[in-house]
Amino acid sequence: MEVKLICFNCNKEMTFHGLIGRREECPHCRSDVHVCKNCEHYDVKVYNECRETAADVVREKDRANFCDYFTPRKGGTGAVDKKAALLAAAEALFKKPT
Repeated sequence: MEVKLICFNCNKEMTFHGLIGRREECPHCRSDVHVCKNCEHYDVKVYNECRETAADVVREKDRANFCDYFTPRKGGTGAVDKKAALLAAAEALFKKPT
């Protein structure tokens, strides 16, 4: 089974064959892969920043952890790009015409 994932840190695509282990690293930036920020359940708007209510509390969302509920985030980019897109939209909205 091939798993494609976008790194939360460098926003580059990674490809893994089989399950993603706790010690896996991004081949581009060497960040841990089995982290909350790469998980489908990660959501900054909910309690504990995780939509999986049975998961244990993880304090460091960008460090490797032992969470059994880890599910690789599908497609798309991370929250960093959403923030950049919102800032660009706000700047465009309030930009004075030349």
